[in-house]
Amino acid sequence: MKVVKKKLTDLVSPEKNLRLHTDKQIVEFKRSVSMFGQIRPIVIDENNVMLAGNGLHQTLVELGWTEADCHIVTGLTEAQKKKLMLADNRIFDLGVDDMAAFDEFILDLKDDLDIPGFDEDILKSFIMDHSDADALISEYGLVPDDRADEMRQTAERYEEREADAASAAEQVEPGEPPTADDEKRKFVLCPKCGERIWL
Repeated sequence: MKVVKKKLTDLVSPEKNLRLHTDKQIVEFKRSVSMFGQIRPIVIDENNVMLAGNGLHQTLVELGWTEADCHIVTGLTEAQKKKLMLADNRIFDLGVDDMAAFDEFILDLKDDLDIPGFDEDILKSFIMDHSDADALISEYGLVPDDRADEMRQTAERYEEREADAASAAEQVEPGEPPTADDEKRKFVLCPKCGERIWL
């Protein structure tokens, strides 16, 4: 495979790209490129149209790179180019992680779990000892007092607003035909829980 340097500004996005790149994916792509550099080329045709690597291209542009390693594929028909794009996006998805090997890698890395694409705290939870896991579980769902007060105050404000809105609205019975006063907000009380259902 012959890899050549190409200016990012010379590369052309395909008319349709099969893969949508989320903000989260691009953030993790940036982490990866910053940590390891460009580890695979962008695949382009003889007209510099990208057939594989559009997300990498976006990442490099956002990182301020001006050039990328590219592999030029020549002599493909338009149908073959579409097949290449479909295959490139699908074949990777067909793989299955070997979780035993994954666990071994994480154990080998121990405290160095800054890995693009993964949440470091979640990886740490995989290798923590029983006492740390017990402590974490015992704290699960607990809310600090200051945060609990803030949540209570917010709930009270919402209740006050809803009560004010209800006092200016009209309560109707389920199945009741609309009245002539269409400007007034209306609500129904749920017969099971008593909550207002705004109409």
